[in-house]
Amino acid sequence: MDKNQEFSQLVSEIKNHSCSLRSGCIQAVPGDGSIDSQVMFIGEAPGKSEDEMGRPFVGAAGKLLAEALSQIGWSREDVYITNIVKCRPPGNRDPLPEEVEEHKDFLTREIAIIKPKVIVLLGRHALHWFIPELQISKVRGSAKRLNGQVYLPIYHPAAALYNGGLRETFINDIKKIPVLVKQLETEQASI
Repeated sequence: MDKNQEFSQLVSEIKNHSCSLRSGCIQAVPGDGSIDSQVMFIGEAPGKSEDEMGRPFVGAAGKLLAEALSQIGWSREDVYITNIVKCRPPGNRDPLPEEVEEHKDFLTREIAIIKPKVIVLLGRHALHWFIPELQISKVRGSAKRLNGQVYLPIYHPAAALYNGGLRETFINDIKKIPVLVKQLETEQASI
């Protein structure tokens, strides 16, 4: 099975799966964007707008993410964007550990298909899923390598919306991504 077929099958499985959150949301929200991207953004869970539209990061936080991407000459179609949990938790509450566990296989398979050079962890929940011992306020904007994968933890765009002082920090951290990708390409070329 080629990459496109594998991805299409995964999207179908995500859209048609049953989980403890399924009855409380309109639809499951698979990842979106370029499956050939070198960069994958991972957030926590769909919100109200994402649940309604069936795409990740289409609400206010998504607009800020798109604006930040435009400042580095990218669009959301150039990257791959997804969430740890594919169904909206009631009232936009944080997903419970067992809900994260129910969706774990989907995210693992997305990463295996995309094979990103850099995984941008949007916020503390995404950071906790991959590197639980770190705190977002202490490591944001600093790349971390774990088991051969490079992660860049940054604030969630929603945090930058709620706290205007974080907006510039969020945009500056996004500006680090192309530099990091180029460094990794150079590093790989010299091997």
